[in-house]
Amino acid sequence: MPAVLPRLRLLALVALVVPVVAFGQAWPTKPVRLVSPFPAGGGTDAFARPLAAQLSQQMGQQFIIDNRGGAGGTIGADNVAKSPPDGYHFLVGAVHHTIAVSVYSKLPYDLERDLVPVTMVAMVPNVIVLHPKVPIGSVKELIDYAKANPNKLNFASAGNGTSHQLAAELFKVKTGTKMNHVPYKGAGPAMQDLLAGQVDLMFDGMGSSAPQIRGQRLKPLAVTTATRSPAFPDVPTVQEAGVPGYEVTTWYALWAPAGTPQDVVNKLQQEVAKAMTSQQLKDVWAQQGASPGGNTPPEFGAFVKAEIAKWADVVKASGARID
Repeated sequence: MPAVLPRLRLLALVALVVPVVAFGQAWPTKPVRLVSPFPAGGGTDAFARPLAAQLSQQMGQQFIIDNRGGAGGTIGADNVAKSPPDGYHFLVGAVHHTIAVSVYSKLPYDLERDLVPVTMVAMVPNVIVLHPKVPIGSVKELIDYAKANPNKLNFASAGNGTSHQLAAELFKVKTGTKMNHVPYKGAGPAMQDLLAGQVDLMFDGMGSSAPQIRGQRLKPLAVTTATRSPAFPDVPTVQEAGVPGYEVTTWYALWAPAGTPQDVVNKLQQEVAKAMTSQQLKDVWAQQGASPGGNTPPEFGAFVKAEIAKWADVVKASGARID
């Protein structure tokens, strides 16, 4: 009898392990929800929708975009954080979520406790874009005008605590200028008002601005990264234009609710990495001046920690905190 007990324990252990492995191998067996925490038409959608289409094709199940905008992307993040960790709910988040940790005095979720990193999707420059009616044609002219006319210029953002706002706040700190912040519930609504001339400029992600620049509906002054964008090689960087040490990059990525099976997280990361090699996504990413993602969950997790620390310093310097 004693010899039978260890064997029974072993069988019980196998019974517990096998379903988990089988779950990972079979996943997904039904549609997968990808929450885009901003309204349709913004930078997140510009990458989330092509990726969802490619994953649907690769995996034989629909990956469905669920737009849940508001509060700088934190409403959508909270929705995913509180979703079942069953492998069918993911957040298509962004740099904004690492900024929100410092901008908001209290969030309904903890980014590092309630969500687990899956992989990077894309990295893209922000770009300073103006409505054509604004009589400014360079970064120097923008600085001179803003200094001569404090708080006369209105800049739009996708919401409080987004990279659009913090890119502008950092610019203001480094140039000693004053401009009014007009937050929206996403880059899509902000872009609509910018195109209509209701606001003057935006430090937008390249994903949503690129089509407007190509259509000559917006004027690009400079990109916010340290090097020029291959998508717009004639547009200078902010550093080149006379603001040393200025650099901002927007990125988009996937998170899962804490407790999601690790084999599912790993499989999704591998499928995203595979999707990045498809010609269709290569073309879309290139059109928007984006670098492809696909890094491992540990690599992305380390990146998130570094971003939280970096943006905490920017928030402190700019005074952009919301109590």
